[in-house]
Amino acid sequence: MRLGHVIGKVTLSAADPALRGGSFILVQPFGKPQFGGALMTPLAKGATVVVYDELGAGLGQAIGFTEGAEATMPFSQPTPVDAYNAAIVERVFYTPPSR
Repeated sequence: MRLGHVIGKVTLSAADPALRGGSFILVQPFGKPQFGGALMTPLAKGATVVVYDELGAGLGQAIGFTEGAEATMPFSQPTPVDAYNAAIVERVFYTPPSR
């Protein structure tokens, strides 16, 4: 699972029937600086991920998302998703390892 910041929504004109009840959101994955408390801007080029969301994550929220084969596990039938929102994160507590 990776953590990321919701930066937008995707609007579809048509979708696979297995995707009913959810939506797609744009997520900027956390990098090392964000775990230390840095702001999410500026965005890293090419790092944004499209994530399927059934939990209702809103703009600006932090989420935990899975990718690849794990992203399809919540579905009972084969579903065309590459990333799935598994959690809405309230807080992140991070202590860097000491050297």
